[in-house]
Amino acid sequence: MKVVAFNGSPQKEGNTYHGIKVVTDELEKEGIETEIIHVGNKAIRGCIACGQCFKNKNERCVLPDDGVNEWIQKMKEADGIILGSPVHYSAIGATMKSFLDRAFYVSGANGNLFRHKVGASVVAVRRSGGMPTFEQLNNYINYSEMLMPTGNYWSVIHGTKPGEAMEDKEGVQLMRTLGKNMAWLMKLVENGKGVIEEPKAEKKIYTNFIR
Repeated sequence: MKVVAFNGSPQKEGNTYHGIKVVTDELEKEGIETEIIHVGNKAIRGCIACGQCFKNKNERCVLPDDGVNEWIQKMKEADGIILGSPVHYSAIGATMKSFLDRAFYVSGANGNLFRHKVGASVVAVRRSGGMPTFEQLNNYINYSEMLMPTGNYWSVIHGTKPGEAMEDKEGVQLMRTLGKNMAWLMKLVENGKGVIEEPKAEKKIYTNFIR
């Protein structure tokens, strides 16, 4: 089994990375392969709502290649996905959001590529704004019918300077617990394949309130 994690911080090894790393360390202890991809320092354009991913259905965004299409395939092939972001004005970092908007839109346009994968969110924050960012990341997971493990509190770790989050003892324990629970859930899913019937996907119903 494999988990691919996305670091949405501009800093390669800032506190977002350290939070993710605590989680992936626990996963690796359970024999799960992990990969951390640095997204936050890339030049990624936001979705332009062209609809071509729905038309082409080739699991690709038509925008010039900036890593997004490669990452979509990594997410498709993985058993679990971690979304990590710092807090920018009580929200997801802009580059990370551009990536997520496009990746999850392409997924939806191609039959929900991430359905029933295990997904978790990780947030690093200096002081406040962690919960809104955590909820925003979870929106992508919920929308895609992914399965979400929990920790023993909300998945937000605190720190300012790179590495300082590791001094947040409660935050470190939370990430460690999240990693253990994610590994356990992934094993349940893996061992349940072919044993417990998976619910069939329903065609999405769209209701427009203004016609």
